[in-house]
Amino acid sequence: MTVTVSPEIPGALPAHVSETAAGAAGGHGTLRGRRLLVVGGGQQTYDQYDPPVGIGRAISLFAAREGASVAVADIDAGAAQTTADRITREGGTAYALVGDSSNEADVARLVDRAAELLGGLDAVSLNVGIAVGDHLAGTTSADWDRVMATNLRSPFLCCKHTLPLLPPGAAIVLTSSTASRVVSTTEIPAYAASKAALSGLCAYVAKEAAPRRVRVNVVMPGLIDTSLGRLASLVKPDRDSTPIPLGRQGTGWDVAAATAFLLSHAADYITGQTLAVDGGLSEVR
Repeated sequence: MTVTVSPEIPGALPAHVSETAAGAAGGHGTLRGRRLLVVGGGQQTYDQYDPPVGIGRAISLFAAREGASVAVADIDAGAAQTTADRITREGGTAYALVGDSSNEADVARLVDRAAELLGGLDAVSLNVGIAVGDHLAGTTSADWDRVMATNLRSPFLCCKHTLPLLPPGAAIVLTSSTASRVVSTTEIPAYAASKAALSGLCAYVAKEAAPRRVRVNVVMPGLIDTSLGRLASLVKPDRDSTPIPLGRQGTGWDVAAATAFLLSHAADYITGQTLAVDGGLSEVR
């Protein structure tokens, strides 16, 4: 497959970063033949001017450049279609699907349709997430339930419905956040708790999937320059001054590269693990 790369370089990105982090790297075929469902593969821009690429869109594009056929699922039809259109313009194969990943009937339909369009599934990226509330006092029970429904119920449902379809050698990757470990990076307790719970979900699903040689892992982004990240910085202005050992915020492409690795056969002996993509934020002090 011939891939024409369309780089997206956030204005705040230092000049010395790699082509991969800038979204300008071509593919190497590491996902050739993979049939990938990306849940949350669209992008919310929150009416921002010239927003950076989101993690779900970056995963979809990066995987396609690496040779995967991609079903892009999102609750926002326009966002899913935009991602799919970008993949096809670059020479890849993609389909846009629409549904609510916190609704079991929608999830069952999305999974079946993705498998039908792609001729099966052997890779799944679960990338949904919202952040609602403000400290404990400013978080209502409705806020808590809404966040848990999106951030935790959705991955549970997607694992439940994709696992029976996955052949040996397949892989699932869940997207968490360093907010689950470095709580000073967020003021939203429901978000931190829901993302922390993904490690437990991953461990259980990895145990159940292992006899079938299906791997399940978590990628854990740190402070990433996305539209949601920029919105978080408006709520918590000191977020942008958080000291990061590698000296910069990450990009959606950084997370996409790590996700693609975990989905690829290069990670065939890795399961039940959490890979931090955070510039050293959670461990290097």
